[in-house]
Amino acid sequence: MPAVDHTRAPVLEALVEHRERCRLDFSPPGHKQVRGADPAVREVLGDAVFLGDVLASGALDDRRTRGRVLERAERLMADAVHAEHTFFSTCGSSLSVKAAMLATAGPHEELLIGRDAHKSVVSGLILSGIRPVWVEPRWDAERHLAHPPSAADFDRAFAAHPDARGALVTSPTPYGGCADLRGIADVCHRRSRPLIVDEAWGAHLPFHPDLPSWAMDAGADLCVTSIHKMGSGLEQGSVFHLQGELIDPGRLKLRADLLGTTSPSVLIYAGLDGWRRQMALNGKNLMGAALELAVGVRARIEELTGLRVNDRDDFCGPGLADDFDPLPVVIDLSGLGTTGYRAADWLREHHDVDVHLADHRRIGTQLTHADDRETTGELLAALRALVQAAPGLRQAPEVDVPSAGEIRLEQVHLPRDAFFGPVEDVPAEEVVGRVAAEMLTPYPPGIPVALPGERLTEPVVRYLRTGVAAGMNVPDATDPDLERIRVVRE
Repeated sequence: MPAVDHTRAPVLEALVEHRERCRLDFSPPGHKQVRGADPAVREVLGDAVFLGDVLASGALDDRRTRGRVLERAERLMADAVHAEHTFFSTCGSSLSVKAAMLATAGPHEELLIGRDAHKSVVSGLILSGIRPVWVEPRWDAERHLAHPPSAADFDRAFAAHPDARGALVTSPTPYGGCADLRGIADVCHRRSRPLIVDEAWGAHLPFHPDLPSWAMDAGADLCVTSIHKMGSGLEQGSVFHLQGELIDPGRLKLRADLLGTTSPSVLIYAGLDGWRRQMALNGKNLMGAALELAVGVRARIEELTGLRVNDRDDFCGPGLADDFDPLPVVIDLSGLGTTGYRAADWLREHHDVDVHLADHRRIGTQLTHADDRETTGELLAALRALVQAAPGLRQAPEVDVPSAGEIRLEQVHLPRDAFFGPVEDVPAEEVVGRVAAEMLTPYPPGIPVALPGERLTEPVVRYLRTGVAAGMNVPDATDPDLERIRVVRE
């Protein structure tokens, strides 16, 4: 087998060749290599965007893809992250995780899923008709935060549902908590069942030994990674990584083709290809610098009155997460007496600083290898100003967060049946006891509080409505103001 050369970037090289040969396209896209693009759009986006926007087959490669441009790029990616197979996706990990689910289970078959799953997993259940067996996350009652389920939790779920086709866990979470992937993989493999990892937030993990173990090294069968989140790819750039014999790569490719676009973005492919080369050649140094930077940033934030940076001691331990990624710098604002929603809005309005996520008491300030002392210096200056401005933000509406026992809802219908069945929109005051027919998801981070088919309770409805009043965003609700909620018609 020929040696792997990570200095190569097949997609980028093919784009250069396409441009140098001055190929004349009588095919989509209709802007015809920037010539037809609107001048105002060209001024904002630049010509390079349009020059790289070509057909994947019939331009980047020939009509039968005999140059194997994409295949070669995917092989290099697989080698860089210790996977046996890698597939690129230009539709984000929201599509990738659906394809992973469909490659593992079919309609009415059971799949064990951590209940802290992203809304894209629930969308996969709605589309596929897979029957979810929910595995409860570990709930931090003090911080009102969910961490991934343990290996023992999945073991008990398999014992109760021995016909389940596999398991799906989210790790890392958007807050940086990580699961015991080795332990969960062992639980699955003792039963010859595959483990899927939604590792959308873990693109950086393979490239430094001080980061948590990533899915392939931990023995998972299939993982989905968003390169645009913690990597250098463009938005919607996602990859599937696969190993072992429990999931057939041909089956996975068919499922991905079923859901994906027939017009993939070569720009996104190029971003994936270039990021792999960047990390394969210099990832350890880049991630080492990011980790060192994070240590200093965390310490300096801790010096600010009223701010608490969640660290390993907060997130890891008995009944909590098994490991911790320090790059999502999660800041608890309880000491300021305001909400993360209000703080995030203030930082954007007054300091042009956008944070990753905001909840009833925290903001998440994500660091990557792209940050440096200048960018983090601006963040620290903005946080210092936030502390000074806090007295004016303290009359924030209170969010009534349920307890661990209250937040879990009873699943009475399959998500697909509730979503596609007869529904009606009723006033929020009348929905307690009714079965939801839509997802109700605070976003970000995008973990649904209520799913189609779950029976709504007073604590959950109260949490969502007080949250919206305080600034929570619930974009997938039919009525984002939650004056009315869509439920199954009785």
